[in-house]
Amino acid sequence: MYKKSIIASLMALAATSSFAATSCGKVEIADMNWNSASLMANIDKFILTNGYGCDAELIPGDTMPTSTSMAEKGQPDIAPELWTNAVEALINRGVEDGTLSVAGKSLSDGGEEGFWVPKYMVDENPELATISGIKKYAKDFPSSEDPSVSAFYGCPAGWACQITGGNLFKAMNLEEAGFELIDPGSSAGLSGSLSRAYEREESWFGYYWAPTAILGKYDMVKVDFESGVDAEHYKGCISEESCMDPQVTMFPPSPVYTVTTANFKKSNPEAYQYTTQRSLTNDQMNMLLAWMEDNQADGQYAAENFMFTYPEIWSKWVNKDVKAKIDNALDSL
Repeated sequence: MYKKSIIASLMALAATSSFAATSCGKVEIADMNWNSASLMANIDKFILTNGYGCDAELIPGDTMPTSTSMAEKGQPDIAPELWTNAVEALINRGVEDGTLSVAGKSLSDGGEEGFWVPKYMVDENPELATISGIKKYAKDFPSSEDPSVSAFYGCPAGWACQITGGNLFKAMNLEEAGFELIDPGSSAGLSGSLSRAYEREESWFGYYWAPTAILGKYDMVKVDFESGVDAEHYKGCISEESCMDPQVTMFPPSPVYTVTTANFKKSNPEAYQYTTQRSLTNDQMNMLLAWMEDNQADGQYAAENFMFTYPEIWSKWVNKDVKAKIDNALDSL
């Protein structure tokens, strides 16, 4: 009897220890108010719920309030897609204070900015892949309003990229080459100008960024400024409205990370490990965003479609046991 009691106690202890090691508990995930971040949040919710047994919940979020709340209040537990340039000092302070942890790159390429031309133009004239070629063939980009000048579509007024794009326009002497800097008026105006040109196979040259649905739909080439990246000059001058002597530099990538609370990392090491592995390239995210737009899908619907359609991507983020649990969950949908 005594021996059986010991065995029973050991089995109960082993079961309790196993539960403690695998139990995840409640996890709050910030659902940011742009499509790529909402998609990432919903993917995390699905995988953490079905693969790791978490009680995952999405809560509304945005860059500054979410990162501040995580650092000061320990809530939410995860910010799946945080563009850290805007909150770099806050994140660094949180890591130093032991309240935050930077997990993995949610966008492995980082946020991408550049000046772009349609691939069909580059296929016809490969020189258009470089800024020297763009300037040489400036007349190939006539403005629809005034064909005597060439059109460069910049950022809408009030956007930060209006400053950086304007300074680079000046640094590359594009006005002297015959280009006019056009304010598209809005994000819709900018994307609309690109869409119209592409659908008609007309010329287009302008600023755009990734990941975006537009660059998922249309095959565009980022123009090489033939300068490399000077991150220090970009930060100290190109990004400043008062920049007096702008020099040519490619846009440095914007770091985009998954950030968690230090408590989540400590309490859920296996789930935290997943957040260090989960990452998408810009090409992958562009494709997913284009699908979202074409199907008018919200983050949840897009996440479920992603899980069904691209197991070759997400299966690399988890181990075999977790994958089996997720496969079972997908079979039940």
